[in-house]
Amino acid sequence: MAPPTLPHLMTFLAVARLLSFQKASSELNLSTSAVSHAIRTLEERLGVSLFNRTTRSVALTEAGEHLLGRLEPLLNDVGGVVDEMNLFRDRPSGRLRINTSRYAAHLVVVPLMARFLAAFPDITLDIVDDNGIVDIVGAGFDAGIRFLESVPEDMVVVPLGRDCRFAAVATPAWFDANGPVLHPNDLLPHECVRYRFPSGRIFRWEFEKDGQRIDLDVKGRVSVGDQDLALAAAIDGIGPAFIFEDVARDAIASGQLVRVLEDWCPRFAGPVLYYPQQRRVSSALRTFIDMALGEG
Repeated sequence: MAPPTLPHLMTFLAVARLLSFQKASSELNLSTSAVSHAIRTLEERLGVSLFNRTTRSVALTEAGEHLLGRLEPLLNDVGGVVDEMNLFRDRPSGRLRINTSRYAAHLVVVPLMARFLAAFPDITLDIVDDNGIVDIVGAGFDAGIRFLESVPEDMVVVPLGRDCRFAAVATPAWFDANGPVLHPNDLLPHECVRYRFPSGRIFRWEFEKDGQRIDLDVKGRVSVGDQDLALAAAIDGIGPAFIFEDVARDAIASGQLVRVLEDWCPRFAGPVLYYPQQRRVSSALRTFIDMALGEG
């Protein structure tokens, strides 16, 4: 029997990371049947079963777990060697995969994309916006962009120098009906638009002024997991929302929303870019970091 080929092993790695033949086929730009055939061929050549498959799930067998543990660092090294060839090119190339929260994408990635692609026509950007916590190594990303508290400890962190701020907002009609909000505690009797993290935890509204910090667990019948949904709910008059200043800026400027407690909303450090310590930085990622820092 012929030995396994590198394409078979790369296909195995994609399926093992994603635990999905369909997702692997999308990532590899292959049909699902081609991915299934590659895995079947690999299993036949190795003489072992690598996956337990049902109609609803895909899981690694013990042999598959062992192969993944040995194979992943080797293929990462191969990818690093291939990327080193960019040092001999006139300009960087390759695919750059970045995982980011939706707000970080809005704040960092969107302003850069067109300029970055124009400056580096041989680089392909693959941006995945996901508010959940993602293992960027296991999921095959080159880097992530999130707030520092969501970054694992074993990562290289690159502060991007963009401060953020929250804004407490509601419609003029809501204030007419419910009265002014002059102190954070004035919000406690009212139903607000709450933000829910992907873990299910409800975000406590964080205020600070003159050294005094107040964290409010506001009540409300509406909880959302997206800043734009919170903005829409506030504009619809459901109640006050506590959202990023940049997200609310246009609605405030147009008069759809009124901002309160601005002096209780200090600035704080914005998203950071991060990548694994043990992985060599590709030329594509280096050029992206330089541009994000204003050096490119």
